[in-house]
Amino acid sequence: MKVLVRVDASVRIGIGHVMRCLTLAEALRERGAECRFICREHEGHLLEQIRQRGFDAYGLPVCSEERPPACHEDDSNHSTWLGSDWVTDAAQTKVGAGETAIDWLIVDHYALDARWERLLRPVSRRLMVIDDLADRQHDCDLLLDQNLGRTAPDYKSLVPEHCQILLGPRYALLRPEFAAFRERSLARRGQSKLQHVLISMGGVDMANATGKILKVLVDAPLPKNCLITVVMGPHAPWLEQIRHIAATLPLPIEIKCNVANMAQLMAESDLAIGAAGSTSWERCSQGLPSIIGVVADNQIFIADALQAAGASKTFIVDDEMFALRAVIAELANDPQELLRMSRCAANISDGGGAIRVATAVDALN
Repeated sequence: MKVLVRVDASVRIGIGHVMRCLTLAEALRERGAECRFICREHEGHLLEQIRQRGFDAYGLPVCSEERPPACHEDDSNHSTWLGSDWVTDAAQTKVGAGETAIDWLIVDHYALDARWERLLRPVSRRLMVIDDLADRQHDCDLLLDQNLGRTAPDYKSLVPEHCQILLGPRYALLRPEFAAFRERSLARRGQSKLQHVLISMGGVDMANATGKILKVLVDAPLPKNCLITVVMGPHAPWLEQIRHIAATLPLPIEIKCNVANMAQLMAESDLAIGAAGSTSWERCSQGLPSIIGVVADNQIFIADALQAAGASKTFIVDDEMFALRAVIAELANDPQELLRMSRCAANISDGGGAIRVATAVDALN
């Protein structure tokens, strides 16, 4: 089976889309598939990291104009994330696809919709879309939305009748180590104490939510000697500033960059303060209670659903930093609430989603 993946990472988009596509590609490779990637060369792209994981990756040039020439008012709200107009992107993707017959084209991009997908139909026998927003039409055979609270009616008018839809964190694309660490992580939750806080606001964190959170923690009622671990990506623009802040604060803080053992870090943590992206399902797989900092409107759906399920508590970065301190005070004084949140989180995702999605792709091939 030959698979082509069209996905981007950048300092604006973040790295989550590429990382979840890599997870799916690795699950498909385990089944004998040959997977290739096409990514635009935005600032903060991950083309070299994709190649280091053993996949061919073809780079597309970024349009030099701030708003690509073929963008129209009816385009996606995220059209400027593409780095070109969608027509040009489709043409360039066809070139990158080459002459080899493709069984599956997988696209994970908020700036692309059914118009792009129709142009790419001749390139591949099947087309899969990974989405989170349910805000635009798609022409695909398989659609994945791994978000909690998403239902089939959300996509009924957005995809063809024949399209198979995979919904919810049961299908969350998590690396195998999250399933591997799950039992160990859940076993230690029985004696919930707030001794280790993990902060991870995404691989890029353009809003510098990490720095704002650290400043709140200075006055937060954390237990004495509570360790704070901060995880950031190598392209995070505030990385050096965070290192400086950490060195000046009267807190035991360790800064980790580009980690390869996130599952272990989550398993060893008692509370996470994190972003509302794909990492939400990673935390759930480990039964890790979380406080979600919302930095963009497209994160509200996930954050609200997780809070309603009892797995997390939510605050708006910048607007509600006071709420973060109040939640930390609550959890520091109530270990039973940490345990309750842990159990709710563990019920949401078991870490086996990538295998389930790969099985669905294989079955339709």
